[in-house]
Amino acid sequence: MATEAEALRLVSLLESELIRRRGPIDTFNGYYRGDGRLKFASEEFAKFHGDRYRDFSDNWVQVVADAPVERLVVTGFVADGDLSADKDLWKVWQVNGLDADSQLGFLGAITGARTFVLVWGDPNDPDMPVVTFEDATQCVVAYEAGSRRNRRAALKRWQDGGDDYATLYLRDEVWKFRRPLQRQDKSPQMAEVDEELKRWQPREMGDEPNPQPNPMGVVPMVELPNKPMLVEDPISDIAGVIAMQDAINLIWAQLFTASDAASWPQRVIMGAERPMIPKLNAAGEIIGKQPVDLEKFQIDRIAWITGKDARIAQWQAANLAMYTGIIEVAVGHVAAQSRTPQHYLIGKMANIGEGTLLAAETGLVKRCDEKTLWFGQGLREVARLIALAKGQDAKADAMRSGRVLWAETESRSHAQLADALLKLKQLGFPFEWLALRYGLTPTEVATVIAMKDRELEADPVAEITRMMANQPGPPADTGPEEQEESEGEEADREPVA
Repeated sequence: MATEAEALRLVSLLESELIRRRGPIDTFNGYYRGDGRLKFASEEFAKFHGDRYRDFSDNWVQVVADAPVERLVVTGFVADGDLSADKDLWKVWQVNGLDADSQLGFLGAITGARTFVLVWGDPNDPDMPVVTFEDATQCVVAYEAGSRRNRRAALKRWQDGGDDYATLYLRDEVWKFRRPLQRQDKSPQMAEVDEELKRWQPREMGDEPNPQPNPMGVVPMVELPNKPMLVEDPISDIAGVIAMQDAINLIWAQLFTASDAASWPQRVIMGAERPMIPKLNAAGEIIGKQPVDLEKFQIDRIAWITGKDARIAQWQAANLAMYTGIIEVAVGHVAAQSRTPQHYLIGKMANIGEGTLLAAETGLVKRCDEKTLWFGQGLREVARLIALAKGQDAKADAMRSGRVLWAETESRSHAQLADALLKLKQLGFPFEWLALRYGLTPTEVATVIAMKDRELEADPVAEITRMMANQPGPPADTGPEEQEESEGEEADREPVA
């Protein structure tokens, strides 16, 4: 059991790591929302146009991040040794609203490089643990030295009202702390006071002990990394897209500026003096001359030119198509770097065959399959924690080598999918496996099987006839020799009384 000093030292260590990670995550989240200032511009362009385009962003980062999320759908859990998906685990998943929250968690992992899942027992309902996806800016997990899976501790830190809160999860106990928010505009007299206030203090929990025991015996928080590395931190999917996103925004800004100038053609009058108008006093007497306002000429499109040698010349307008061509190339680079299908970004589709479309999405499908591998490993541990929270040690042990069921990551038409499943059925695959492959959840599969049983009870002959009609028949290309041999065998058989 850890002492309070040891717990506070661990909180300080994990909080420092959390603060280190916060900067890049905030940057990635900002780009996902379309934030970001004009970059890569020359000093002259930034001086005159930087503020003009500070709120503009042609946001491709959001498309890159959203593309895999829409294909990452958990449909169930299967423990080692079981033939069917576990209904109890799926009930916990649905009651906690993880059908929707898992999408938020996957998006957080794709943008911020990691997300977390916390599992804890509910004292009011022991059969229904509380499972929540947690943001990477609030949580951090510490591992044993030399291990990427054996969790030593976990910290969740958040703000609520005028206080900071922190919960430290260990294998055998849970510590809870709080402290007032630090003053941002502190005076020298308040410096020492703030130095004292910023220290964590044990949080009063009423009748609950602090620390309280952890009945699960393991750290109840799991990390879901995105693109994990052996040594370095996991990588965000949008980290490599940000530079090209900035370049695209700059080109758009230059295009807008050039189109603004092209809409008012720049002309020059040579060999003539600038038109002047008389300047009058209050009595109407001419007291001087002043030049004509050139903005009036731009609006009225009328000018008087004097002088026999006067002539007009015009600068050629910029080629705006050059900018759009560069933008299309840049967006193509974003598609290649992030393995996002070009039709997700360019939006040009004309007479594309289904096979061509599937080939174009191969990169995205492989990208999603990689995420189901790494996220699935963490979610399998989440299912184990759910079983431990319910006191089901045998199921928890079976889930260590169990698996997570995912919806199909490849986008196919219903006709294509049905044709593929029909061929698998003819090979002998069971209906329940085919229904899961079709994308049904375990609950939906059980409902469909119950409906089939009800149909069989209502009209068993018709149902059996239909099932036999769907079975594959004998080969149709039987030659004459095989037919004669078959007829001979039939003749040799003795009739059975």
